[in-house]
Amino acid sequence: MKKIFIFIFFFISFNLYAQEIKFEKIVDSFDKPWSLSFIDEENIIITEKSGKLYTLNLKNKKISEIKHNLSVLEVGQGGLLDVLYHDQKVYISYSENRGDWKTSTSVAKGIFDQKNIKFKNIFQAEPPIDSGYHFGSRLVIKDKHLYITAGERGKGMIAQDVKQHPGSIIRINIDGSIPKDNPKFKNKKDWLPELYQIGVRNPQGMALSPFDNKIYMTNHGARGGDWFGTANYGENYGWKILGWGGTNYSGSKIGPKWKPGYTKAIKYWVPSIAVSAMTIYKGNEFSEWNGDALITSLKDKSLRKIKFKDSKFISEEIIFKGKIGRIRDIKIHKETGELYMLSDNGELWRMYR
Repeated sequence: MKKIFIFIFFFISFNLYAQEIKFEKIVDSFDKPWSLSFIDEENIIITEKSGKLYTLNLKNKKISEIKHNLSVLEVGQGGLLDVLYHDQKVYISYSENRGDWKTSTSVAKGIFDQKNIKFKNIFQAEPPIDSGYHFGSRLVIKDKHLYITAGERGKGMIAQDVKQHPGSIIRINIDGSIPKDNPKFKNKKDWLPELYQIGVRNPQGMALSPFDNKIYMTNHGARGGDWFGTANYGENYGWKILGWGGTNYSGSKIGPKWKPGYTKAIKYWVPSIAVSAMTIYKGNEFSEWNGDALITSLKDKSLRKIKFKDSKFISEEIIFKGKIGRIRDIKIHKETGELYMLSDNGELWRMYR
């Protein structure tokens, strides 16, 4: 009887979500869009993996291309990636063409202009690598510091090499200089000065919580081992010593899920759901979700809600699955609390009630 009650409750709850949530396809003409950022209440800036940059007006749906000077090499998972509008400046991550088919996760900054933005690099992941895998590339600003996820480019144990950038979380000042209180200058003297945390694989989601001021992120594991966790000063998530519960694509074992001495994630997914973007929800449209993590998936095309407290997992709900394709990015409209999502289908969607 108890099992029947639980099933009925879940079924009713799921259908309430289905009835309450509405979707609007705003545009469907982008080519492999990767990221969006709000400029103001009506305008957003959007990247295409191919290297193009656009603004979109949400009222009249006018799309305008912005010219730029970035040397983007679209190879594999690389291209023009995350974009962040902040205080009349645009921060952008991309796979930079470093010659001989080698690329790096690079970040540039420019003054916003509707027609042409002249970017200047403020970070380059060293060394450049001949690989189309695992760029990471998410950007977050906190307290005038820029945090960057740098994927390990498919090179595994490079994430444990503190003399190289791939496989780490980077922290620099918003002008590109290095903070004097980074781990290197405290208790990690062997680390490169830009390193904030090491041992990640391909973190494609990152967000600053407006509730506890912590940075949260999602990491795409191998064959299993996706996770949601926090960015922690001077710590190590363990890749590729740890496998986070997953295996290599060949099926061979990687390592334990977790062991003492390494950062423990809040939530793991085995098998992998191919986590991508994330945000910590704050708004009026879905006010009962305030403080929860909203995490998107590429593999099962889902939006998931994670409830947690003090870095401890409480529960997970699938808000929807398979409605809008593979979800590449998610952002909250600050005024309305509505959600805006980009799909690999080239579409921008609005989710509301």
